[in-house]
Amino acid sequence: MKRVKKNMNKKMPFIDEPTGDADAEKSKSQVKREMHALQALGEELVNLPNEQFANIELPEALYDAIAEARHIHQHGALKRQLQYIGKRMRSENAEEIREQLDTLTGQSKQAVATLHHIERWRDRLLEDGDATLAELVAEFANADRQYLRQLVRNAKKEMLGNKPPKSARALFKYLRELM
Repeated sequence: MKRVKKNMNKKMPFIDEPTGDADAEKSKSQVKREMHALQALGEELVNLPNEQFANIELPEALYDAIAEARHIHQHGALKRQLQYIGKRMRSENAEEIREQLDTLTGQSKQAVATLHHIERWRDRLLEDGDATLAELVAEFANADRQYLRQLVRNAKKEMLGNKPPKSARALFKYLRELM
């Protein structure tokens, strides 16, 4: 019993004295979760289409690691490369990379808000017609009034005839380009 009592009286530095180091205060599980999140972010970057990957700004070493992973097809080798990408990302600003990725994939709040704004314009054009069209042309001077009228008229006919909304899609696409 003395031995147990003697050991229990010892001061445990990792419990009683905070080290001040942020990593030492994180649990092992938290560190693992963060590493897996960085690997998942790296995997999203690897799976991006070529056009979107070319538009993202990354440090050279990280860019090279991701470019190499895009050419690997063996499961084990790809897994090792993704772990390496996760390790490289620890020294980079992951939040900035995440924001760029979200913007490119259209998941950012700004991109979603823009799409909703365009949808509201399209719906207003289909409901109100000429009054909303005049308002749109006043706001966007380079809008083609005649083409917009034609798209609105065709979209209304499609809605009444229960046909696929080809003109409504074309109207949305034109409004997106316009805005």
